Amino acid sequence: MVNGLSGERMLIGLAVGIAVLIFLVLKTKVQAFLALIICTVIVGVVGGMPLINTMIEVDGVQKPFGIVNSITTGFGGTLGNIGIIIGFGVMMGQIFEVTGAAKTMAQTFLKLFGKKREEEALAITGFLVSIPIFCDSGFVVLAPIAKAISKVTKKSVIGLGVALAAGLVITHSLVPPTPGPLGVCGIFGIDVGKFILMTILLAIPMTVACIAYGRLYLSKKFYRIPNEEGVIEERPYEEPDYENAFAMTEEKLPGVFASFMPLLLPIILILINTVATALGKTGGIMEVLVFCGQPIVAVGLGLLAAIFTLGRTLNRHDAVMEMEKGMMSAGIIMLVTGGGGALGQIIKDSGLGNFMAEGLAQTAIPIVILPLLISTAMRFIQGSGTVAMTTAASISAPIIVAAGANPLLGAIACCVGSLFFGYFNDSYFWVVNRTLGVREAKEQLTIWSVTSTIAWAVGVVEVLVLNIFM
Repeated sequence: MVNGLSGERMLIGLAVGIAVLIFLVLKTKVQAFLALIICTVIVGVVGGMPLINTMIEVDGVQKPFGIVNSITTGFGGTLGNIGIIIGFGVMMGQIFEVTGAAKTMAQTFLKLFGKKREEEALAITGFLVSIPIFCDSGFVVLAPIAKAISKVTKKSVIGLGVALAAGLVITHSLVPPTPGPLGVCGIFGIDVGKFILMTILLAIPMTVACIAYGRLYLSKKFYRIPNEEGVIEERPYEEPDYENAFAMTEEKLPGVFASFMPLLLPIILILINTVATALGKTGGIMEVLVFCGQPIVAVGLGLLAAIFTLGRTLNRHDAVMEMEKGMMSAGIIMLVTGGGGALGQIIKDSGLGNFMAEGLAQTAIPIVILPLLISTAMRFIQGSGTVAMTTAASISAPIIVAAGANPLLGAIACCVGSLFFGYFNDSYFWVVNRTLGVREAKEQLTIWSVTSTIAWAVGVVEVLVLNIFM
């Protein structure tokens, strides 16, 4: 453990902190962001971390160590990664909404996939988009499509949004070239092409199971539709209205190309960046493309494209006001996302994550199950799927190789474990729930935590079956 901290004491601190967090968000008036910060402080205090920042040596470098430093570092680091993208994304989404572009997208998907297959349409969209794009960013950008489809079909936005979110997170967690799975491939030293083919096949049953949960249970349990102002509100259940949805094509709406272009532009740029970087081609014009393909730059260019194409129908005042309306809705998402990052950071700084993982590595369990258990535990403890899978890979890869087990299956197990029970310390948990207007903690857990666990459970079954034949 770091700086002489006790792993057992930090574990007790985590248990106490999580218990307090759950009590605060379920039973009191304390808002989730404040509850996350309180939980983080409790974990640090009970675990024995310094109340005042002290300097410790890490890899030969003096770095500050303490509760407050972990909170500020985790909060800032998390928002540094996705905060700007969330801001750009919600502004773009507001332009899609007010100009009718989101409605054009909705009608396009309805016609392409046919009636009664909206969940499949959104899940497939997320399934493909999240291979090159961070799932948080993808959901923020694509959520207006789910809302528009909900508005015109009268299907619950919760079931539609969950289908989209599941498609995004499953391939983000399993399929390279997203950073986590790619890093796992590197640690295990396995062929990336084989891993991509295998994980795409394994991701399909996971996605189908999540679609079924969203359609058969969540859509009726949580029947909510965006109103004319775009605010998601609860209503008495209605059967889907496909006739009116398809009849809306007579409205004067932006064209299909103009509507999709601001969305496709950042996706294409990020994909070019991913491929060029993987191939090591970064010179000349490729250097410019790699720069434009950085997620922050790419989504910013997509926002500019939306402003100067779709936004032509708005005057300057209306365009600015609509974007500022979107920015206001992003505030709570950013705060709770940063709060989750603070909780994850204090667990990382204390060394508790590694303490738990190493303890699991010493147990007498089947060798191929080891990375699955480590990744699952790490995911639950600190929230980040990428950290969970790469930590599990780092600890288990040498053991699996030495034991003569199949490294491809070990790598898959690391990625599957990272899907387990996304909750308060997971930034995607907050992005999905807040974007869909879900504020009650019990509902948040039912809507997203259970969904992610269904994907995990299907993946566990797949790993166990493959362990028999590989």
